[in-house]
Amino acid sequence: MTTLRNEQLDLLRRALAEREAQLQVEVRTAKEAAAERPPATAREVQDPGEDAEEHFRHGLEHVDLQRDQEELHAIQLAQERVADGSYGSCIDCGQPIPFERLKAQPSASRCIACQTRFEQRRDTTPR
Repeated sequence: MTTLRNEQLDLLRRALAEREAQLQVEVRTAKEAAAERPPATAREVQDPGEDAEEHFRHGLEHVDLQRDQEELHAIQLAQERVADGSYGSCIDCGQPIPFERLKAQPSASRCIACQTRFEQRRDTTPR
């Protein structure tokens, strides 16, 4: 069960909502920019160096977009936990997640010990 006081929970709710709004703008902007970008084959001059740089830049943009979408999903899950009353409790061990951790990472779903174990078990092979 969570040990958060009402004012702490309100602060964390606002932080989740603000970050969600910020990420939604970033995702929308990134998708619009990608849709407006002409395909590489539409250019008149094909330069291997420029093509490689463009490919690299688009790869970074894709990774940024993917990271933002994953964070949005984590925020939505956190908001669901707020709604059902389980926010602030570790999803693995059930122990309270310290307020300071939640303040730094409002979408955190695990205490530090369980998060550490999760990351150590997790496949770190790039996708």
